[in-house]
Amino acid sequence: MSVPGKNPPAAAPVAKLLPSNETKPMFREGTYAAWFKTQAGEGTGIAHLDAGGISGGDSILTYSGCYEIEGDRITAVVRTKRHTTGHPSIFGIDEMTLRLAGKCGETLITLTGHADEAPEMLFEATLMLSQPEERRPRREPSPDDYHPERLPTPLPR
Repeated sequence: MSVPGKNPPAAAPVAKLLPSNETKPMFREGTYAAWFKTQAGEGTGIAHLDAGGISGGDSILTYSGCYEIEGDRITAVVRTKRHTTGHPSIFGIDEMTLRLAGKCGETLITLTGHADEAPEMLFEATLMLSQPEERRPRREPSPDDYHPERLPTPLPR
């Protein structure tokens, strides 16, 4: 509270500035290609990370859960559920809860952890941000592109 005739207190700094030689990691929300493994096998899938939520899947399981980012560290809890019959999962269990921790950068996330249902089995995952290719502008055909001499000739009857 300010008193009339007195200067108001100085405002507290809003953010700490990083020294010029430090760079802050930039986690990016989006769709990630996922590669994962346990001692029993390995697999691939897709994971979408957005606003603290995880969704995704692979050929036999769906994934859902949440994540938190603190600096360049990430923690996540992911639940899996089978959606299609087929080969066994890399844990041999279809419905499980994974507890993961790791490091994130701008386009790569590495995680390790365990499933509550199989705590003795180490789980490792690498997530790579899927980035669309740059679209090239469409080139309009010109008369120079037309070469009738290259067309096939009809066979005589």
